[in-house]
Amino acid sequence: MTSAITIIGAGLGGLMLARVLHVHGIAATVYEADASAHARTQGGMLDIHDYNGQPALRAAGLYDQFVGLIHPGGEAMRVLSKDGALLFAQADDGSGGRPEVLRGELRRLLLASLPAGAVQWGRKLTSIAALADGEHVVTFADGSRVTTRLLVGADGAWSKVRQLLTDVKPTYSGKTFVETFLFDSDRLYPDSAQAVGGGALFAMAGGQGIFAHREPNGVLHTYAALNKPQGWAAGIDFSDRGAALARVAAEFEGWAPALTTLITGSATDPVAREVMSLPGDHRWARTPGVTLVGDAAHLMVPSGEGANLAMFDGAELARAIVAHPGDIEAALAAYENDLFPRSALAAAEAVGVFDACFGPNAPQSLLDMFAGASA
Repeated sequence: MTSAITIIGAGLGGLMLARVLHVHGIAATVYEADASAHARTQGGMLDIHDYNGQPALRAAGLYDQFVGLIHPGGEAMRVLSKDGALLFAQADDGSGGRPEVLRGELRRLLLASLPAGAVQWGRKLTSIAALADGEHVVTFADGSRVTTRLLVGADGAWSKVRQLLTDVKPTYSGKTFVETFLFDSDRLYPDSAQAVGGGALFAMAGGQGIFAHREPNGVLHTYAALNKPQGWAAGIDFSDRGAALARVAAEFEGWAPALTTLITGSATDPVAREVMSLPGDHRWARTPGVTLVGDAAHLMVPSGEGANLAMFDGAELARAIVAHPGDIEAALAAYENDLFPRSALAAAEAVGVFDACFGPNAPQSLLDMFAGASA
């Protein structure tokens, strides 16, 4: 099988690329390892920024539909000390420029905008072979193959496509996040629901923290951030929910019960996620017929930019392809010329946010950051 444009990974970046190309009458095929769009959950709330995520949605012709997905009040924010004292509160008056939506709903919007067959499910990439003139043969676990003129890696942190461009691999940040969920929180856990408020909660001290967000229908989605060596979570049986939750909560001894209940009250088995990142100045030499978008290109520590950058990458790559008809190499050169400095700036800013949350002066350093942004 031959395809002019092959995209590996049906995340937000890969789908945005396919959608903007489709708007301009250019076909692309997305290959995804998951068996279907419902194979796994798609994460929690995303704040979609007016300088990258929203312009991408406009380029995709999906902005009006996106507005219908916005979670009212989601831009509200609270910072608490570890003993539960309120240090900062920001209401959502609708003017913040970062409305919140569920990642899963945004992904469904992009999927629904593509023609039938544009996304091929159950296609796990196993190998890539370079041919002459920038073409590649991609082989999948089911034995199928596709030959492509342009191969785009939208395959996330551990991208296999990235291996064609560089031997650089993500490194551990020193933080492990443990994900939990409280359901029907306003009725069952009113103190925790009040602590989180209508949007996001930040509580941090001593190099660790509890971060939560209110989702629709009273769901509180939490990440307990721990300063642990890489591999720490491997020593815990996270399928033993009670024991695992107690083990994580013990790391927050002395913290307010309204905060630790965000961990111990989880209605789901906790999931540990090691926070990884690529070097902030990560780039690669121009390689014929292949490029990257999203985390495959610029994995960074959490800062609220990842999903936005992935969508913006996808839209910008599509724009470059449209602007250079019949000349893929010129399109890729133009795209990467803008991508690298954009990624480096975002990575530096992400490190700044991370340090403000986990540095020795937190939570005051985070409050100072908010004050500087307001000024």
